[in-house]
Amino acid sequence: MTVDVSKTDGPADTPPPAAEPEAIKAVPVRHPGRYVSAAVAIALLVGIVYAFSQGKINWGTIPDYFFNDRIVTGVWKTLELTLLSMAIGIAGGLLLAVMRMSKNPVTSSIAWFYIWFFRGTPVLVQLFVWFNLGLVFEYINLGPLYKDYWASFMTPLLTALLGLGLNEAAYMAEICRAGLLAVDDGQTEAAHALGMSHSKTLRRIVVPQAMRVIVPPTGNEVINMLKTTSLVSAVQFLDLFKVAQDIGQTSGSPVEMYFLAAAWYLVLTSIFSVGQYYLERYYARGSTRALPPTPLQRLRTTLGRRSASSARSEGGIA
Repeated sequence: MTVDVSKTDGPADTPPPAAEPEAIKAVPVRHPGRYVSAAVAIALLVGIVYAFSQGKINWGTIPDYFFNDRIVTGVWKTLELTLLSMAIGIAGGLLLAVMRMSKNPVTSSIAWFYIWFFRGTPVLVQLFVWFNLGLVFEYINLGPLYKDYWASFMTPLLTALLGLGLNEAAYMAEICRAGLLAVDDGQTEAAHALGMSHSKTLRRIVVPQAMRVIVPPTGNEVINMLKTTSLVSAVQFLDLFKVAQDIGQTSGSPVEMYFLAAAWYLVLTSIFSVGQYYLERYYARGSTRALPPTPLQRLRTTLGRRSASSARSEGGIA
């Protein structure tokens, strides 16, 4: 008998076709600790709010005095003192940083001693020292330039500027020094090879590149300086805290005025934080290929996606 091979179905050991795999059912990992911690945090927040609501606090006093003329004047004086003190601190800090990095041992030693002294003593102590130097020196005599009684010369504003500005210069010196050291030495060598002087190299090459490192901590120092200005009330400077304290004593609402001052500080620090964010973005150009979107840009993108999806859904329904 002859078997026709062409009519056979194939080898007998051919395996059956494989079945399709089942779809994977992803089960999210549960985090019961998150719910417990969230519940505890909410309970604490509710407890704090309830405790303050039961206290003998006249909350209506705060909006009544929030835009009081004396309070607004104190706010402007606080801003003025903050900006002037930071200007002194930044200028002095940059100078001290350059002195600290100098190869001249005398210059670097003077800068090191300055930073060591002012960082090692409290700001409040420095303010009291400046304010009470009239007990040591009766006159200030600068020869033909200026001569007066120390008490008349050392006003509360000048005391505040010296105490805050000179102290801030010590901290800004370390921030500026870190930024200058972050710039590669090859940049300086290339500038010198092109014939640039040392000062011109600092202004044109080193400092602009160092700003990317200097700006973020400097923004934190500005916010910290804004809050530190509350110490100048001890030397009779009429800043926001001093004015709020005086109004609280005369109106019989000292705690309410402290809350008012805290609210104004929160408003001011929030404004400075926004400015710091955009200033950091400005100096971050060139460090990354694309800057991350701002909160406003993210909001616009989200709204654009929602409007586009709603338009597609309406078109599908139609």
